[in-house]
Amino acid sequence: MQVEQIDHVHVEVSDREVAADWYDRVLGLKRHVGLSRWADDPMGPLILQGGDGNPTLSLFARSCEALSRDNTVAFRVDGESFLKFCGDLEVLQLTTKSGQILSRTDVVDHQFSWSLYFLDPDQNRLELTTYDYEAIRHSLS
Repeated sequence: MQVEQIDHVHVEVSDREVAADWYDRVLGLKRHVGLSRWADDPMGPLILQGGDGNPTLSLFARSCEALSRDNTVAFRVDGESFLKFCGDLEVLQLTTKSGQILSRTDVVDHQFSWSLYFLDPDQNRLELTTYDYEAIRHSLS
């Protein structure tokens, strides 16, 4: 067997509709129309899709207890999108794990990639990353 790709990730949220709106506003993830009937079940998933039209996240309404370990969902973007996201940080008002407002100074240089780490409204940890290393290095310097 050979896995083709990750199909989607389950994310627990306190309100699926509120979370779906947030993921659309911040990351451009849209409700997956073809799989929308699963959300008819209050305990079922509201599925979001990425720009390629494939399922990305399945939002499940849960109590959102404190996380017992550090789970992170990472989203890859190209360098241009990463820089645009950095430029939108003041408007987005995203928070870091330490409760601070995310800013350009929070960009992490992994030597091969660049990343930003932030939380969704239900405290799920997210990462936006790009492998367009040189383009970002020149833009941030």
